Amino acid sequence: MENIKSHFVFNRQQRNGILFLLLLITGLLGVYYFVDFSDEDVLDTTSPEIISLQKELDSLRQIELTSRKPKIYPFNPNFITDFKGYTLGMSLLEIDRLHHFREKGQWINSKQDFQKVTKISDSLLEVISPYFKFPEWLTNPKPKKEYNMGFKEKLFSEKLDLNKATEEELQKISGIGATLSKRIISYRLKLGGFTADSQLNNVYGLNEQVVERTLNEFTVKTPKEINKMNINVISASDIATIPDVSFELAKRIWEFRILRERIDDFSELKIIEGMSPRMLARIQLYLTLE
Repeated sequence: MENIKSHFVFNRQQRNGILFLLLLITGLLGVYYFVDFSDEDVLDTTSPEIISLQKELDSLRQIELTSRKPKIYPFNPNFITDFKGYTLGMSLLEIDRLHHFREKGQWINSKQDFQKVTKISDSLLEVISPYFKFPEWLTNPKPKKEYNMGFKEKLFSEKLDLNKATEEELQKISGIGATLSKRIISYRLKLGGFTADSQLNNVYGLNEQVVERTLNEFTVKTPKEINKMNINVISASDIATIPDVSFELAKRIWEFRILRERIDDFSELKIIEGMSPRMLARIQLYLTLE
């Protein structure tokens, strides 16, 4: 009995320990029942600071999405590829309508023509039409000039060789003085000799009437031989070696050929920006369509 009683008799230190344990248990139970331990977000998303920060993040996200969109540069709508049409927002059916129209050898000359052929919506036309770039000869045609030569045209056998003409002989032509005669000789030396009469048009300062009068007295009888290049395989750098053809124009010719895959007729190049009738005649002396 004494042994059992001893288990319920505590000294002062033991009583204090038991009291502390009871207080600790009571405190933990209070925390458990009265403190919310849920995972609910306590961040106030409706506060002005959070709303301002969210707007700034949305703005940055929109800028990033805009920067990823492909940029649209001016282009001729007659030469839209499947990929180009897709990036512009056209459907495959609309692109096919354009290709079928072009396969007939017909051309689109205005944004109205483009919509009539492709049947794109007014909203899409309004977005992409500001980037349409038609050739200058179409948008700003120049009236053709007619000249009266006022002389009887000579036969080939009656003319002198343009590649052997002297300054004095050239100055006998009305409109050609010392300066222009020197310029003609200088240009001939630059070319290594004329290949065709049409190259005389490339001499700066000679107008069409003076060229006509000159070619009635002179013609190329000993043409310079040219190793012609195949336009369908050469690079832009090769095209730029043609006299008076800038690298920028050479690059546009090369890009035009890459876009169409090959050139079958030199007349196709007429729509290239900077391709005048004189320039077209000039490059044909140096290129082939093999």
